Amino acid sequence: MITYARQFVDRADLKAIKSVLFSDWLTMGPNVEAFEEAIEGICGAKNFVVSSGTAALHCAYSSLDLKPGDEIITTPLTFIATQSTAMHFGAKIVFCDVEPSTGNIDSKIVESLITGNTKAISVVDFAGHPADLSSFREICDKYGLYLIEDASHSIGSRYKNKPVGTFADLTTFSFFPTKNFTTGEGGAVASIDDQLLSKAKVYGRQGLIRDADKFINSPEGRWHQEVHKIGLNYRLNDIQCALGISQLKKIDKFKKIRSEIYNFYNENLNEISEIQLPSKADYADPMWHLYPLRVTAGIRNELFEILWSHDIRVQVNYIPVYFHPVFQDLGYKKGLCPVAEKFYSEEISLPLHVSLSRKDLRRIVGVIKQFFGN
Repeated sequence: MITYARQFVDRADLKAIKSVLFSDWLTMGPNVEAFEEAIEGICGAKNFVVSSGTAALHCAYSSLDLKPGDEIITTPLTFIATQSTAMHFGAKIVFCDVEPSTGNIDSKIVESLITGNTKAISVVDFAGHPADLSSFREICDKYGLYLIEDASHSIGSRYKNKPVGTFADLTTFSFFPTKNFTTGEGGAVASIDDQLLSKAKVYGRQGLIRDADKFINSPEGRWHQEVHKIGLNYRLNDIQCALGISQLKKIDKFKKIRSEIYNFYNENLNEISEIQLPSKADYADPMWHLYPLRVTAGIRNELFEILWSHDIRVQVNYIPVYFHPVFQDLGYKKGLCPVAEKFYSEEISLPLHVSLSRKDLRRIVGVIKQFFGN
């Protein structure tokens, strides 16, 4: 069976994990800060690590002081965590349609959706391809809004030759096993704003304040700590951080292999008229997380089942978020974002991970060509 996605773990990773297991620190130890420093070297911004990409989004939204009725403009082509974590603070979700080429939120539409209640625009780097960050930065600065970048797909990607993580007020990452590298579960929040980052981190560390300069009560001893606002425990432990440090040492290799797979698919599928290959903007240097093929002949589902029947696991990314019953119950209806809905109806994600062999890729391409009679 050819898997849709798979983590890559080698002996160096195992050695890193083992060294922590025999150390004095399994959590809240030196590997946490070391991992955060390694991430800063990739994304170009200060950050803190958390237990998942969802936790990262939850912490990021916590720093905005959201209140019921505040609006978040975002894309429907994403995993529901992009929206649900803001909704936990009472925010209202306003869906913006996407670019037909990349599947990213469309900067030419978003400005028309801004109201007096808009608090932030949350962009998602679909498939690892960065959103048009300069355009969104300009719009957010114009209206005094926060820019959130859900970069769960795109750590290692670059926009206008700068790393993802250096444009948005807050950028969130995911280190789930299917992502560009893994800590098992895990994520991070990065920010170019020290104050926002501090607020987000306190929330993800149960609201604990240990800085004596910020104490409200007089400390009775060096053990003193305070909670001013309730937070949650979203820590990432030293075992996972050690794995992350080891994995990050391979990120350039991972990016190279993913690019080679992307190029192989492009070169071998470009003559099939019934499909549309993924698009890449001139400003983008993606670390490809997905290979989102579009089947334009209305037979996406048939191709999906044929590939599965050949033990080739493919996926569809994503069901538009407002299709989920939880949003239907809130009054959201199909037809809201027609470009995103069309994109979803045609999209199929081919296997993309660093363990794929050329034999695997030739087999995948062969089944697709046979299906289309090429």
